[in-house]
Amino acid sequence: MKVDVLLGLQWGDEGKGKVVDVLTPRYDVVARFQGGPNAGHTLEFEGKKYVLRSIPSGIFQDGQVNIIGNGVVLDPVLFREEAEALEQSGVDIKKILKISKKAHLIMPTHRLLDAANEKRKGASKIGTTGKGIGPTYTDKVSRNGLRVGDIFHDFKAKYEAAKAKHIDMLTMLGGDTDVAELEAKWMDAIEYLKTYEIIDSEHYINKLLSNGKKVLCEGAQGTMLDVDFGSYPFVTSSNTICAGACTGLGVAPNRIGEVYGIFKAYCTRVGSGPFPTELFDETGKKIRDIGHEYGAVTGRERRCGWVDLVALRYSIMLNGVTQLIMMKSDVLDTFATIKACVAYKVNGEETRDFPYSIEDNIEPVYKELPGWNTDMTSIKSEDEFPEAFKTYVAFLENELQVPITILSVGPDREQTIVRKSFAK
Repeated sequence: MKVDVLLGLQWGDEGKGKVVDVLTPRYDVVARFQGGPNAGHTLEFEGKKYVLRSIPSGIFQDGQVNIIGNGVVLDPVLFREEAEALEQSGVDIKKILKISKKAHLIMPTHRLLDAANEKRKGASKIGTTGKGIGPTYTDKVSRNGLRVGDIFHDFKAKYEAAKAKHIDMLTMLGGDTDVAELEAKWMDAIEYLKTYEIIDSEHYINKLLSNGKKVLCEGAQGTMLDVDFGSYPFVTSSNTICAGACTGLGVAPNRIGEVYGIFKAYCTRVGSGPFPTELFDETGKKIRDIGHEYGAVTGRERRCGWVDLVALRYSIMLNGVTQLIMMKSDVLDTFATIKACVAYKVNGEETRDFPYSIEDNIEPVYKELPGWNTDMTSIKSEDEFPEAFKTYVAFLENELQVPITILSVGPDREQTIVRKSFAK
């Protein structure tokens, strides 16, 4: 049996949480493979809205196992808040959630380091969420990290050693070193974390596959925020691409099956960094207002623009995408004309390839298509789609050379159109 992977193809916020929730009934297990509580996955159903930060988005379905993999960085305090909120909603989370021993812990001092580093960068800051993600991954790759499994093995000594290093760094940076209040809350959350099943996730997942179980791997953020292939340095600290599922869960490359790539019918970005199709006019504001484009975790206003097919083709190539899923199609319901960036002009020369840098001298080349001027939020099948929307979908499929098998026409779980070619 192979694992299927679901991930974002843009700069995050594509709607992965909703799609995982919709697809989960097809699977036995949902496993998160990277990222941390800086990534908010929003789900809406039965008139309620939920935001998940570290817990996989399959948690609301029919008792499937959910796994926080080794590639995730976990803040025990934020995890506890999220888990207890789910428990109050009636989710028997301790029964269905398992956590990898090799997932790294976000310490209180990691958050202080995050704030100090951003302050020092001044105008060149990346726009981090301040959750301590970057410093935690830095400790991981420098072999100084604290892992979930360490809470059972000489934990106090390991924690104090890591903390002492951080305090030295904070002192050099001129940052806040008063960690006592944060630490007390964090240690209490560590005790709460011990009440969950902590597993050797790589063995667990591979045994499930050998026994014929179906596993869906859930990514966070988006491909264009990948630390290696995104718009560096304005990226996250982990590998958000399909290869991250292998390293973030311990799954071999030859066990990857379907790769679901999620994108919006337009494009958004949060924080700093280049964004070739960004709109600074009333059209951009209209997209933001209709799409409610504000960060699920931070509440920050998202930058909005037309869909970027140069970046999408690049993302599809990197991930080996086999099926595309288009979100927020309904946000464009009232636009007379829809634009799509089909190429870039770089220093006056046109290219369809994503360049090394998109910070300077990038001019998007647009293709204009007629809008559909139809409220699609109550549509139940693809047969009901207006002709102009069908034309837009066909245009995207031709440009991207991958089928669009699922389309979202609203935030609710029920506002999801599974095309006949994908329905089983």
